[in-house]
Amino acid sequence: MKQKMIGLTEKYVYDQLNLDASGHDWFHIDRVRKLALHIAKEEKRGNAFIIEMAALLHDIPDDKLNDDVDAAWGKLDDWLQELKLDEDRVKAIQEIIRTISYSSGQLKLPSIEAEIVQDADRLDAIGAIGIARTFAFGGKKGQPMYDPELPVRENMSKMEYRKGKSSSVHHFYEKLLRLQDKLNTSTAKKIASERHEYMVGYLKEFYKEWDVRL
Repeated sequence: MKQKMIGLTEKYVYDQLNLDASGHDWFHIDRVRKLALHIAKEEKRGNAFIIEMAALLHDIPDDKLNDDVDAAWGKLDDWLQELKLDEDRVKAIQEIIRTISYSSGQLKLPSIEAEIVQDADRLDAIGAIGIARTFAFGGKKGQPMYDPELPVRENMSKMEYRKGKSSSVHHFYEKLLRLQDKLNTSTAKKIASERHEYMVGYLKEFYKEWDVRL
């Protein structure tokens, strides 16, 4: 029964996000799911079904992707009801999705399952894939690739983080380079180390080419 629910949810999420061009497409979802299950297996912790379902559904109500967030949460609720999940599982999945985003600013997560899904989502935001997703999202938002005149923003409100003036390169300093120190599990921290260093090296090369230092 669990595998049937997962299969149905895979199709549902694919249908919702397969045309996304902001870096939050089906392939992102699938990577987060695989990373989360790997972390859970290595850590030997967490409910695998709750982890997989939350990973699959975590971007459905994301305010970056929805103009009407209340309607998006309603869409998620309707899907969970359609699956006829029991109330405890529904609550666990909703709680994970509500608390793991970077912009929520939530320091204490409600469960190990939330910690694992958050780690997986953050790992997909760094490294080579993270770089590609950053420029895809910046382009989708209409942000410049880089503007050296802009300051790096500190201590932003959620509204400032979402709507303030920035660039794709600034996003590295405002979020991505900070993620390595905000992971929960030792497994995720090991994976993050190499990805973090890749981004640092990329930025060095970016500035070299930007300044035409031959």
